[in-house]
Amino acid sequence: MSKVDIILEKEITGKKPIIIEGFPGIGLIGNIVTQHIVSTGNFEEIGSIHSNELPPVAVVYKGEINHPIRIYQKENFVILVSDIPISPSFSNDLADEITRWAKEINTRKLISVAGISTMAQDSHRVFGAAINKEVLKEIEDVAEVFSAGNITGISGSILTQSLIREIPAISLLGETMGNTPDPRAAASVIKVLNDVYSLNIDTDKLLDQAEKIEQEMERLAQRMQDIGEEKDEAKKTAPPSMYR
Repeated sequence: MSKVDIILEKEITGKKPIIIEGFPGIGLIGNIVTQHIVSTGNFEEIGSIHSNELPPVAVVYKGEINHPIRIYQKENFVILVSDIPISPSFSNDLADEITRWAKEINTRKLISVAGISTMAQDSHRVFGAAINKEVLKEIEDVAEVFSAGNITGISGSILTQSLIREIPAISLLGETMGNTPDPRAAASVIKVLNDVYSLNIDTDKLLDQAEKIEQEMERLAQRMQDIGEEKDEAKKTAPPSMYR
């Protein structure tokens, strides 16, 4: 199992906090949602997640180096923000540590935010799933139940590990047409979070700045692609095993 370190610079202050995680994926929904929550809601950065399995990349914002995976908190909410994609081979190990930690801090709810690709144009529905029917009731009135299918990647791993550890976990999937950054779909997810958990995060600003955010997220999408291409190129140029 890969070593994963969750490093907290400050203690979790909320009792039985609600954790919301968002990793880059389809439409970058998870990344946009969590980034917007922490910036608009003035959340405080309190920690980060590290592993040798993460891509070799430094995240720069306004000239400052940031941790690729960061932990924020405000009141009773803890937000996990990632600016880097998680490889399928590492997803289970990372999910195992995140859910172990979530159990340790006695989380009341673990919410996984991601995207779901459909062919519907100009439709930004939010689909939901949960580890059991009781937890699902929380979102049935504000999200369409994701009746059948697979949730892949790190989000799927976190949900499966939550089921194993009996953590009340919910998946919120913002409908989007593909891999193009979709802040409008992200706004739809935030509205669901506002309705259910009283986050009170304004989405008007997100919609007003949609074009600018789409451009910024396009650069992130390009960075994700570049990382993948660098890995592929490294494999091609690696010497045969007999020379290693």
